[in-house]
Amino acid sequence: MRYQIVHETIYNYSQSVPLEPHVLRLRSRSNGYQSLQAFTLDISPQPTGSCELLDIAGNSVVKIWFQEPTDRLKIIAKSSVETYCTNPFNYVLEPWATTLPIDYPASLLSQLHPYFYPLGTAAPIDPIVYQLAREICHKVENNTVSFVWELNQRIYENCQQEIREIGAPLLPGITWTQQSGSCRDFAVLFMEACRVVGLAARFVSGYQEGDKDTKERHLHAWTEVYLPGAGWRGYDPTQGLAVADRNISLVASAIPENAAPVSGGFRGVGVRSKMRTELLIDRLDEGVDARKIVG
Repeated sequence: MRYQIVHETIYNYSQSVPLEPHVLRLRSRSNGYQSLQAFTLDISPQPTGSCELLDIAGNSVVKIWFQEPTDRLKIIAKSSVETYCTNPFNYVLEPWATTLPIDYPASLLSQLHPYFYPLGTAAPIDPIVYQLAREICHKVENNTVSFVWELNQRIYENCQQEIREIGAPLLPGITWTQQSGSCRDFAVLFMEACRVVGLAARFVSGYQEGDKDTKERHLHAWTEVYLPGAGWRGYDPTQGLAVADRNISLVASAIPENAAPVSGGFRGVGVRSKMRTELLIDRLDEGVDARKIVG
């Protein structure tokens, strides 16, 4: 699939304020599942400076900074992306990874270490999430692939989605108890349930093609689980699907806050801010030159 994406984010402030440096995570990943064919950023006011860098998880991000105060910040990211994964189940697990808990080789275990721990590494495992994970393990007889699929379906079938554009994800136990939340709440619930049974998992932010009958689109979130022999595999509990070629990922991180599309603040006492976003996602026809559209 080939997509043209226009993602506009506007912050309005109640008075002119100095802006702190901002980190933009709006550049789509390029890997075996998708490739970024064209990308532009339009920022107003013009930053004093900017630099592209790789964060600790290997995501491509842009850091910008400003000198003059402003009462408005506008960021427009335009992307053209091609996705390739038509069969998300095209893999073979390592023989030692088919049953939970997995006995990882020491070298792999050390590399996956950051992706095993629940939110707030010093906090105890949420008993609600623990009970959910253990119930599913029992139902699927500890089968690894069946666990992640059943967890995905359990959240999809029992939880009602709500749109909440700002704010940190809810604690996973709260999401499961109230059985409602945003896509990022479902992603965190899925991620933490996987970690309970010893599966490495990380949070992903990006876009999803969405319903063709409506043009309303929102930033999306899902989870990637590391399955030995298959690598990182995406599961979207909001959609009840394994991630294929209709999801476009921006960044992935063990910590959800590090996957926010825009991070940054401002200095000022008693200043109010308001954010507005607009997202357009169009599937391109064959033969259309994506570079000309973005440029």
